[in-house]
Amino acid sequence: MEVSVPEQNALRKQYDELLEARKLAVQELQIRIEGFLRSMASHPSVKIRVKDFTSYFKKYIKFLKNGVNPRKSLITDIIGMRIVCPFLEDLAVVEELLKNNFEVIEAERKGGDHTFREFGYESIHLLIKIPKELLDITGPTGCDVAEIQIRTILQDAWAEVEHELVYKAEFTPFDAPMKRKLAAVNASLSLADIIFQEIRTYQRQLNGELGKRRESFFRKIEESTDALLFQEQKPAVQEEDRRRLPPSTESIDELLLNALYAHNKNQFSEAISFYTKIFELNPDETIAALIYKHRGMAFFARSNYEEAVNDFVKSLELDPKSYKSAYYMGIVYAVLRRHYEAVEAFNKSLSINPYQPYCLFRRGQAYYHLEDFPQALADCEAALAMESFESANKFRQLLLSKLKM
Repeated sequence: MEVSVPEQNALRKQYDELLEARKLAVQELQIRIEGFLRSMASHPSVKIRVKDFTSYFKKYIKFLKNGVNPRKSLITDIIGMRIVCPFLEDLAVVEELLKNNFEVIEAERKGGDHTFREFGYESIHLLIKIPKELLDITGPTGCDVAEIQIRTILQDAWAEVEHELVYKAEFTPFDAPMKRKLAAVNASLSLADIIFQEIRTYQRQLNGELGKRRESFFRKIEESTDALLFQEQKPAVQEEDRRRLPPSTESIDELLLNALYAHNKNQFSEAISFYTKIFELNPDETIAALIYKHRGMAFFARSNYEEAVNDFVKSLELDPKSYKSAYYMGIVYAVLRRHYEAVEAFNKSLSINPYQPYCLFRRGQAYYHLEDFPQALADCEAALAMESFESANKFRQLLLSKLKM
């Protein structure tokens, strides 16, 4: 049966009557989607659009040319959204969130079947049913579905360029060399996405090990300093775990990860060895300052206090803004009961970053051992003004009793 071509003005009038409802619908969808995407640390962005009449009419005519009656339900991308993610791993998370929050009618992965010689972009396309309660707000939209594309930033960039070069062009005279160039660009962007994901995974692993190392380091600080105040029995130094480490490589990243792995397993000698090997690769000053700080923490964990101080001093020389190195130096001096030097180190740290409640607390402890109780109380009060924590509150009570206040 032959389908008649509609009168364009009549179709435009019908389209325009529904336009405001469609704009409201896509805005409401954006608000809802952005709401549940807030749970993601990578913060994907959401772009929205309502297909303009010119594009809509072209697709309408295209359906007619193919012998298809373009009923409203067949043009499924009148309301469109694009969710752009920083990393490849985010794509599956976003897809799952959409499936959990909407009725997904169709899911398609476009571009996944391209060969290395082709240059089409990859993208996840979902067709969702617009919730009835949302349509009750907007009124009739003439379409009850919305198309959502999920891409990485690089996939989105490629799609935008490819859309202009290929899809929208009236004529695309791509010879073989030009096609190879486009395929090479697409392959480079795909490789970049993979590399960014590998870096992201490495950072997560590294940060996890750093978190464990910091926790053990601060526990050692409490064991080494608070006992002097509250007469608690000082625990014995932990025995090192001598389990076999994964083999090291000549990469700074791998050596650092192995060092942190050893550090967190209480394999302090192994950790120090890994840190030392990094210096053999002649890292730049920023990296060297970081490694001196980490190795100093490992020396501290082994109760090699003089070596720890030396490393913190070197770290601070290479990075004068490293307030943590100055703070750690003060901690070691406090453990060695060199309280004047501890105060100087804490002063240095606070001059770089004055918003350190624990540094103020530790400096207050040093003043306590120097029997400057008013200054110790002032530091303790300043620390508690920033953050209330049990050891500082306990220290404050001790100082009040000393001052009989």
